[in-house]
Amino acid sequence: MAHLRSSRRRAALAVPVGLALTASLGFLPHGASAATQDAPAVTAQADGPKLSYVVNATPDKATLAKVQKAVKAAGGTIVTTHAKIGVIVAHSANPDFAKTIRGVQGVQSAGATRTSPLKPVATTEVGKPEKVKAPKATAAAKSKALAAGKEPLEPLQWDIPAIKADKAAKVNPGSKKVTVAVIDTGVDDTHPDLKPNFDAKASANCVGGVPDTSAGAWRPYTTEDYHGTHVAGSIAAARNGIGVAGVAPGVKVSAIKVSDPVDGLFYAENVVCAFVFAADHGVEVTNNSYYVDPWMFNCKDDLDQKAILDAVGRSAKYAQDKGAVNVASAGNSNFDLAAKEILDKSSPNDSTPVDRTIDPSKCLDVPTQLPGVVTVSATGVNNSKSYYSNYGLGQIDVAGPGGDKYQVPELPAKDGRILSTMPEGDYAYLQGTSMAGPHVAGVAALVKSKRPTSTPQEIQWLLKQQADNPGCPTTPYDPDSDGDVDATCTGTKHVNSFYGYGIVDALDAVTK
Repeated sequence: MAHLRSSRRRAALAVPVGLALTASLGFLPHGASAATQDAPAVTAQADGPKLSYVVNATPDKATLAKVQKAVKAAGGTIVTTHAKIGVIVAHSANPDFAKTIRGVQGVQSAGATRTSPLKPVATTEVGKPEKVKAPKATAAAKSKALAAGKEPLEPLQWDIPAIKADKAAKVNPGSKKVTVAVIDTGVDDTHPDLKPNFDAKASANCVGGVPDTSAGAWRPYTTEDYHGTHVAGSIAAARNGIGVAGVAPGVKVSAIKVSDPVDGLFYAENVVCAFVFAADHGVEVTNNSYYVDPWMFNCKDDLDQKAILDAVGRSAKYAQDKGAVNVASAGNSNFDLAAKEILDKSSPNDSTPVDRTIDPSKCLDVPTQLPGVVTVSATGVNNSKSYYSNYGLGQIDVAGPGGDKYQVPELPAKDGRILSTMPEGDYAYLQGTSMAGPHVAGVAALVKSKRPTSTPQEIQWLLKQQADNPGCPTTPYDPDSDGDVDATCTGTKHVNSFYGYGIVDALDAVTK
């Protein structure tokens, strides 16, 4: 989560579409095949930095076998092969590796997933978290909270009643048969608000591209990797008389860790592994509060970026085809994703960023703008677009509470950000589209709980149908009151660039 990079991967700020993948992105329908040929003769060189690559080929056994042979001949070491989607992850120090492999028949695309050796960079949260001390979880305190029908810290959660999640919990808190996978920095499943609902069987560490399912492998590296734990609490913190309440307190939540231990970035091979793992373990919803590093936008006319688009697109579609609703945060740069051009100053974020003007019709924020993904903008307590949230007509599907330091709630909440769980039993406020995404993922889980046979497409349609749209603002959008218009809302009162079809409604999800 967060772009701050702009904050989505940790798309959290502490203060702080079609449903089918298209050929233009290089995605193959299931069962597609292509002619193959033997690997070309290659003299492998090892005079460059060792990088990670994704090689996207026709997903049939014969082609993959020949491409694997070519990878080795070109000086590559195969890390893993996702045979069902035709994606091979490889490492190589040969500077001509990608160019060579692109010439192998049956290969649709191939490219490096990074630009330089790893080094620390900023994440996508907006601001630093402000911790909140929870009351002691004594038996008496639990009984008092449960009798009152609210968790001890729930009065500070303006976001829960904002989408009627408190009322929905009294009707249907969600089914234990529904799991939401948090693809993120890991989740501290020992947290007392998360432990009752944690699904270890659907959890893993996907860093490096191969899932590690050993006990606890999905947990954060350190307490500074708090993003995924915060996201998980917004989705499914239990109503157990302790701390906060999640949007869907009766569903399961799992953790698929994809953040690199060295720089915290979310590379393509990790994300591909996460989508495939989630799909193969029966996950019903995935939450994606991040963009795939190192490019904020991956452009189809760049061969490396095209390969990233292709690999992640195939894996996301695989998860959707297996029944998962993929929810993603829109990003925290206040970009109009439907504009004719966008100035990206943050990419690549694993080396030295350069200013580049991109065409949003050809350069996509991944996985946010992939076909079939539910793209989420953020709102504050006044049901107005959060000052940082990306937007765009035809780009945003729905909106959810993400917090906004300029929109301050009445007492007792006091803080306009989102309060949720943190590692080691803590709680903290964060804001960002990283926080909006899990609210929508929670509502999607409620829809799935009520309608267990619904497809991902049907759930997305229901989210839109049930959403409440505040409409475009009637006055110029100036959230910081500095006299400058910061964004322009376009569209109608039913569908517009700020909120898509509207702000999700948890109560409708379980009653309609």
